[in-house]
Amino acid sequence: MTDIKLIAIDIDGTLVNSKKELTPEVKSAIKTAQKAGKKIVICTGRPLSGAQRYLDELGLNNQDNQYVVSFNGAVVESTSGKVIFEKGLDYQEYINLEAIARKLQLHFQGIALNRIYTANRDLSPYTIYNSSVVKLNVSYRTPEEMRNIPIIKCMYIDEPDYLDRKINDPIFETIKDRVVLSKTEPFYFEATAAGVDKGKGLQILCKHLGIEPQNVMAIGDQANDMPMIKYAGIGVAMGNAVQVTKDHADMITADCDHNGVAVAIKTIL
Repeated sequence: MTDIKLIAIDIDGTLVNSKKELTPEVKSAIKTAQKAGKKIVICTGRPLSGAQRYLDELGLNNQDNQYVVSFNGAVVESTSGKVIFEKGLDYQEYINLEAIARKLQLHFQGIALNRIYTANRDLSPYTIYNSSVVKLNVSYRTPEEMRNIPIIKCMYIDEPDYLDRKINDPIFETIKDRVVLSKTEPFYFEATAAGVDKGKGLQILCKHLGIEPQNVMAIGDQANDMPMIKYAGIGVAMGNAVQVTKDHADMITADCDHNGVAVAIKTIL
């Protein structure tokens, strides 16, 4: 088997179980991999603040030589917060995305490095939920007030069935050459700058570290994990992964409630 030097792991539905807990089995497997010289990198749609709880549990937080790929690849940084790469959305794209939200009657928010900005006075419960998960406060801002606020990514957020119907609208075809759109949770549909995804973020980090893609293992469950699974020498889909992610994986492990990350790591060790 290829010598794996770096293991890239998504958080939600992958690293943690359905209760958002890091199980002892997964923690133990990761610690064993670290002792074997494997670098562990969290690759997530969350900002760094939303990953720190788990980085703390794994002993990876606040370090200059440990890394996280955050915001779906729009930011690559050390766990101490030193940014290696950052590419956000410009104001015009924010305006275009927000206009689509109004036309389709979807809740919408923009995420900066340190705050969530919602375009809806009537806050979506999923905005409140997202705020609690990623540890960022929420502010209401009109589109005009967003002009000088650097936005890393945007999110359409709504009830899963309603969101699925709306994101199939042909209007999204008109912007696919200017932004990357990906489903990250049943209730989230996210937009990042063109050319930005977890695969690109992981590639930038590996180049920084001098690690070739064949020496990388990536583990994930949602459609936004598919680019990093395709990039890695060994791409692993969780048992609970969506079908498009499973279709591009080299290996399918157990689901997140049965320690799928630990099973995958034990396979390469």
